[in-house]
Amino acid sequence: MLLEKLMPSQFVESIHHISLEELKQRNICAVITDLDNTLVEWHRPEATPEVENWIIQLRRAGIQVTVVSNNNEGRVQHFCEPLGVRFIWAARKPLGQAFRRAVKEMNVSIEQTVVVGDQLFTDILGGNLLGFHTILVVPVASTDGILTRFNRQLERMALYWMRRKGMISWKNKT
Repeated sequence: MLLEKLMPSQFVESIHHISLEELKQRNICAVITDLDNTLVEWHRPEATPEVENWIIQLRRAGIQVTVVSNNNEGRVQHFCEPLGVRFIWAARKPLGQAFRRAVKEMNVSIEQTVVVGDQLFTDILGGNLLGFHTILVVPVASTDGILTRFNRQLERMALYWMRRKGMISWKNKT
């Protein structure tokens, strides 16, 4: 059923609420994360000090990071290169090719990797279709780029049905 494929394994307010201890207990050694409205606002060109610190903390914990984004090369490269973070642009999420490429480049398995993102129909669906542990975060901005606005309307409907079926108990994220 589609709703089950949209259901994240975990829901947290932000990347900063992801427990590194829990990741290590689950033998997670890699994070695939979305960029826009997951790490920073979709229109912010560089990482905030808090995001830089999060990436440093992951590295100290022995956890690799790859940004997988549907955005263009210039946007993703400008954000990731100063941080020394691997990236895949024009990922075409929820299709699985970029997710599979990320685990191959990090030399890890799907079971050792979590997918973090703010969108059900791209990040969570794509991760779930391949069997990743998925973590949904609240978008860091209340606005979206033009292409994302349509997805947000579909997300609201999906979350409504998930709540009605008793699949989720956390508050609305959008």
